[in-house]
Amino acid sequence: MTQIKTQYNRRSFIKVSAAAGGGMLIGFSWLNGCKPNTPEPEPGVAVPNEWFEINGYIKIGDTGKVTIYSPNPEIGQNVRTSMPMIVAEELDVPWENVIVEQAPLNTGWYQNQFAGGSLSIRLSWNALRMAGATGKRMLMEAAAKEWGLQVSDLAASEGIIKESNGERTISYGEIASKAVGLEVPEEVELKAVKDFKLIGTSQKNVDGKKIVTGEPLFGLDFHRESMQLAVIQHPPAFGMKVKDFNEDEIKGMPGVHDAFIVDTSFEDSDRFDEKGFLQLITIVGNSIWELLQAKKALKANYETVGELESSGMHSKRLEKALVSGEVQESRKDGNPDAAFKKAAKVIERTYTAPFIAHNTLEPMNFFANVTEDSAELIGPTQTPEALEGSVSKLLGLPLENVTVNMTRIGGGFGRRLYVHFGVEAAAISKKIGGPVKLMYTREDDMTQGTYRPTYRSVYKAGLDQNNNLIAFTVKGAGLPEGPVFPNRFPAGTVENYSAEKIKSETNVTTGAWRAPRSNFTAGAEQAFLDEVAEAAGKDPIDFRLELFDRAINDPVGEEHEYEAERYAGVLKLVKEKANWGKTEPGVHRGVAAYFCHSTYVAEVFDIVLENDNPVVQKVWCAVDCGIVVNKDAAKNMIEGGVIDGIGHSMYSQLTFENGAPEQMNFDSYQLIRHSQAPKEIEVFFVENEIDPTGLGEPGLPPAIGALANALYKAKGMGHYHQPFISEKQIVG
Repeated sequence: MTQIKTQYNRRSFIKVSAAAGGGMLIGFSWLNGCKPNTPEPEPGVAVPNEWFEINGYIKIGDTGKVTIYSPNPEIGQNVRTSMPMIVAEELDVPWENVIVEQAPLNTGWYQNQFAGGSLSIRLSWNALRMAGATGKRMLMEAAAKEWGLQVSDLAASEGIIKESNGERTISYGEIASKAVGLEVPEEVELKAVKDFKLIGTSQKNVDGKKIVTGEPLFGLDFHRESMQLAVIQHPPAFGMKVKDFNEDEIKGMPGVHDAFIVDTSFEDSDRFDEKGFLQLITIVGNSIWELLQAKKALKANYETVGELESSGMHSKRLEKALVSGEVQESRKDGNPDAAFKKAAKVIERTYTAPFIAHNTLEPMNFFANVTEDSAELIGPTQTPEALEGSVSKLLGLPLENVTVNMTRIGGGFGRRLYVHFGVEAAAISKKIGGPVKLMYTREDDMTQGTYRPTYRSVYKAGLDQNNNLIAFTVKGAGLPEGPVFPNRFPAGTVENYSAEKIKSETNVTTGAWRAPRSNFTAGAEQAFLDEVAEAAGKDPIDFRLELFDRAINDPVGEEHEYEAERYAGVLKLVKEKANWGKTEPGVHRGVAAYFCHSTYVAEVFDIVLENDNPVVQKVWCAVDCGIVVNKDAAKNMIEGGVIDGIGHSMYSQLTFENGAPEQMNFDSYQLIRHSQAPKEIEVFFVENEIDPTGLGEPGLPPAIGALANALYKAKGMGHYHQPFISEKQIVG
């Protein structure tokens, strides 16, 4: 197989080879190191012999079809549509000629092969554009050689190459195979943003038809002949481990092939590994119904190995941490203590949020087939490389002997960053000596951990006699990680400012939950700012814009994370679109704006009271996420974030008694219902030429603040403790 490779730096390269069945195959790195006009190339990287082993690639067939194998997990953020749109734009092919398929994990070729942090498009933008532009350039060079012309004599569009001063044309499919032997250009020209034809349009999900018609796509759909099924039971409380169970009785039940305790502990575990329940009771058989009946018959004995924490203990730990806890990160400008002593008005509020679960629609599941010298894993994971590494450690296998293939994921929200369910499947497969699919129940998932941490923050502000903000402080503690971002807004806007992020210990396992830390801090901060604005006698938006003016014209301190102009820009846009300042009688309005994942979002909520219960009538959202690749998908992500933010801040919480979660399913843990979702959501995107930033998470955090502020206007009382429905003033 003839192959040509070009390396632009250590983390970006392009490879070209003949594709199976004719045509041209372009492989490229899916890395944030790819940049246009990168400097001195370094020695090339060895290329796999087979095309399917190439790290992230485009395949151009002799029919003119283009296939993009996407390395990134698809968790509903629509990257399997948006990523190929970027390539197709630069390649200049009709969108209907593009198909996309999921690539397996390949740690030898990929980096950033994960779904998290709203990073998929952001880290892949330049690599995808480079791959498409390189393919187009090489096809044009092949055509120029065929016709005895210069590339400058040709033009390409919609998959067709044309002679500029003649009538000859040739399709990409017809010329693709002849491009294989050409030298890859050291640099390629990317389109100007103004020339985009596909990027910025709305395209439907490429898997949409398969999803609605029930084609197998998800981990729960996966089936292999001869595989067995498995269910697990972990201890009922954090701080406990399995001692023994009625093994013989369970093994004798109908449909049960085996039952045993499996141990998933290993050395050198990392942040994506399970820390709470490492010994599990496992039941294996062929029928999930029979396995669940056997699980109901379990009589297990557990032993206490740690403290059995209750919710009251969690609250006390957070209170204590705010006084004497370990400060993880902090910032101080000026002298806040002195400023407070001089202040004419001082406002101080405390905000809290409980542990909450992820509750993905698709419960945890994974397939594993472990042999003496290899392990194959297939299922829904946001971090396939972390899973590969953990299974390698657990089984003592070389990394190259572990393979991970990704299915489409029925919801992640950070839950599937953690790999224990794949590791458990591998351990079970090794024990039984054959292929197995592990399946969790909802109760297994909700009581296992990796929850959103519980938080407590205290905000304090001082106003002078002219109602100017002269001091602002925040101290936030979490179990275990504090929620405060010291260098975010309002850092840089207040002369006397301090922020402290404080940690405290717990044996309840926690993890990333959609927009980590921001999902609490945005609501608390933005609700507090509205009360400060009220104390100052100022409009909430005008008050915020005054602060941004300070950050733009005369910033305080050495640095802050955000761009004040863009932050103020979304506030101004949502103010205009919502016709701020003009509402109908009985409509109560709240606003919030927040920056996270490099994106700026401002939201206005209108609520009405029906039988003294709040109903979200309409939401306006203004978003600055740089270039929008797929408007349809982008709008969906913002809408979903708004609904998610409302639901969890209004209704959801996990409480504990003697280390055991008290909510185990949706009969006691409330999620938002269809009737409680906003009646209407409008989304507006700021148009600019900035490279795309995060979008899967930034829509959620400001929704909590805007909701709290609208509720404050409706009820005349602040909302400081989530879930808001639990506060007496909301019950009605």
